[in-house]
Amino acid sequence: MTLHENEVPVDGALVRELLREQRPEWAALPLAPAGAGTENTMYRLGDELLVRLPRTTEAAGSLAKERHWLPRLAPLLGRAVPEPVHSGDPGPGYPLPWSVHRWIEGAEAGPATVRDWAAFGTDLAAFVRELHGIGLMGATRAGDLAWYRGGTLGACAGWVGRDFGTCRAAGDTHLDLDRLEALWNAALELPDSPAPHVWLHGDLKPTNLLVREGRLHAVIDFGALSVGLPDAEHATVWDLPAAARHAYRAALDLDDATWHRARAWAVAVGVTGVAYYRHTFPAFVDECTARLRAILADADAEV
Repeated sequence: MTLHENEVPVDGALVRELLREQRPEWAALPLAPAGAGTENTMYRLGDELLVRLPRTTEAAGSLAKERHWLPRLAPLLGRAVPEPVHSGDPGPGYPLPWSVHRWIEGAEAGPATVRDWAAFGTDLAAFVRELHGIGLMGATRAGDLAWYRGGTLGACAGWVGRDFGTCRAAGDTHLDLDRLEALWNAALELPDSPAPHVWLHGDLKPTNLLVREGRLHAVIDFGALSVGLPDAEHATVWDLPAAARHAYRAALDLDDATWHRARAWAVAVGVTGVAYYRHTFPAFVDECTARLRAILADADAEV
């Protein structure tokens, strides 16, 4: 499935060729698709490895960041995180760098895997508290650690307004876009977060949260790792059931202003996902739509 105009297509045969050229000792191992997100395509390699291939040049920029920072962050976190084991070079048919990580056993967070959503929300909050509490080790909000979700809402107002317009023009979202835009605009009127810059995972959605024995076991895909304001980190809790969301907020003791800024980030990312992927990635559009409906339900409950 091609999602971006400048995407580099990959398949199992291409992965085999890259392995034969650069890691021949792995080339004969079993290879199977292991999912694909908006930025990377993944293949499981044998029992212990995962191959990640960026879809675009822009996505490939995250690989060096992960190789540099994940080994430094991992010992300070209480949940498993990816372990890079190979840095792949561009090869015939694939002009981008790629990577191999240690495979982490676990299932995506969802109704079939999570036993207690309130406990899961508390576990996720504990991970966020740990990550945000790690010293920056000299890192600053610059270069590849300056992803937009660690900035201010106001800096994104232009493209969020554009994507609301795209969704309205489509006319088939079945969402109360006026209400969502009102929530977004209300958050724009709030003061910016006074919190110091922290480490941010940047994309704590259920597909990046692995479960074992009903509890949070690992957090994967640090391609959006950045340094910045913490508000947007909390946005993905609207992808989780209300029990997890409420437990998460309580565990972190998030005040109303922080919560409303986080909700606005959830609106922004959801609306943008619907606008950008509406013709190419229906499953992701469904995820974004479900998030936006959860936001509206919460807002209705507050009235």
